[in-house]
Amino acid sequence: MPSTVEPVDVVLVGGGIMSATLATLLSELEPSWRIEIVERLDGIALESTDAWNNAGTGHAALCELNYTPERADGTIEIGKAVTINKQFALSCQLWDHLVDEGRLPHDGFRSPVPHLTFVRGADDVDYLRRRYAALSAHPRFAHLEYSEDPETIASWAPLVMADRAPDEPVAATRATDGLDVDFGTLTRLMVDDLVARGTTVRLQHEVRRIRRRRGGGWRLQLVDRAWNASPRRTTLDARFVFIGAGGGALRLLQASGIDEIKGYGGFPISGQFLRTTDPALVEQHRGKVYGKAAVGSPPMSVPHLDTRVVAGQPALMFGPYAGWSMKFLKAGSWTDLIRTVRPGNLVPLLAVALHNLDLLKYLVSEVLATRDARLRTLRGFMPAARDRDWEMITAGQRVQVIKRGKGGGVLEFGTELITSADGSIAGLLGASPGASTAASAMLDLLRRCFPDRFAGWRPRLEAMMPQLAETAARGTGAAPGGGEAPDADPDLETDDPTSPADGTEGVGYEPGPEPRPAVRRPARPTPPRRRDTPVA
Repeated sequence: MPSTVEPVDVVLVGGGIMSATLATLLSELEPSWRIEIVERLDGIALESTDAWNNAGTGHAALCELNYTPERADGTIEIGKAVTINKQFALSCQLWDHLVDEGRLPHDGFRSPVPHLTFVRGADDVDYLRRRYAALSAHPRFAHLEYSEDPETIASWAPLVMADRAPDEPVAATRATDGLDVDFGTLTRLMVDDLVARGTTVRLQHEVRRIRRRRGGGWRLQLVDRAWNASPRRTTLDARFVFIGAGGGALRLLQASGIDEIKGYGGFPISGQFLRTTDPALVEQHRGKVYGKAAVGSPPMSVPHLDTRVVAGQPALMFGPYAGWSMKFLKAGSWTDLIRTVRPGNLVPLLAVALHNLDLLKYLVSEVLATRDARLRTLRGFMPAARDRDWEMITAGQRVQVIKRGKGGGVLEFGTELITSADGSIAGLLGASPGASTAASAMLDLLRRCFPDRFAGWRPRLEAMMPQLAETAARGTGAAPGGGEAPDADPDLETDDPTSPADGTEGVGYEPGPEPRPAVRRPARPTPPRRRDTPVA
């Protein structure tokens, strides 16, 4: 035990996009607070946030079919798509603010890349036609284009249509304002700015213990993983702790002993992608083309052929191909899964295993799939694909949320914010849509964990993200075109942030009979103002 304990206001565990976003908001709202980021690896954003560990899609529900499920009566549910589109717009507004204020040196971390949906077969064409009709009736998706004409689709995505059977029914939608986001570069730029403003970053430091202090707050015991560390152990006392450690968040929340994490478990799924940097191919394809997930496969396995721009260099990526590992982090331990099993989550874990045999079968088939089998999947999207043009890369590890539910336990494919009853500690579990909705997730955290301060913070937050003021002026209500209210947060699995149960002001909601005047709202996510690196 060290002889001294360092007191801080906020400790953020994990150096990814979520911690960087929360620290950025707090540094604006409370510039006098002492903030520390603790990262176990030797650099920022090296796990799931790193560019090649995720798909880089700016998730705005422009192309992802799993956000627009079909109801039993054949109509299309668009509420979740509206919500995610709005959440991504908030992130874009935050990034715009940081660029405008000079806190980010440039916006080259995002590149304009059209978002497309492509389907084959009469049934899927019919579904996409109905999806387009439902979405395009909503102002946020009115700009979507739709076609069943092979020549038109070929002009949008030449590699997708080359050598395809002429009599195969096909359809596609396109949104030209889609974005590819290099979340790794973005996070590192944000952290550089935070350090310049006084935030402390401890690299190669791992939280080994976290305990509640009798006088309030938390005591964290850290170990410096560097070979020549001195001192090797450090203790921090923090008034507030956020655990944004990706797959490592579950175990740390369990270690905290808060009641709210009881019953939660995790199911790790790894992923691989095929990648090419061949200029002849890269120049022929510009877009993120999403299809339908195979029957029995999880929503996160939706196949897509993407243009990526990473560190200024364009490439193409196809996948994901699912895999399985007991690790909860790409740079984690093979004992990660076992170490999170508790008496309180054993029933949900076993129930999920029993009720998701089709998923287990799918994962086994994916793990055992040969190179030829994976190439056949690619050729479903790109008939003319050649094996020699593509290399296999391993993406980041994803830990899907398991919790108590119907039948003993349920497996969730979204993200879930866990907060203690007193709001002194919070953590984020799960995966998609993840980084794209970081601003919305951290706003929800601020509302839930700092209810006594949120009303005072609100004017500053609205100045940074004008959409918040607009939503307050419009008030709450059902989303146009059907579905849930656009401010509801289905992927965070929280109460509707527009109407918090505790009576405090929520994100996107302001009580009172006199709404403030609406400010200008972009109809869809704001595209970057310039494009530093040309892509095909």
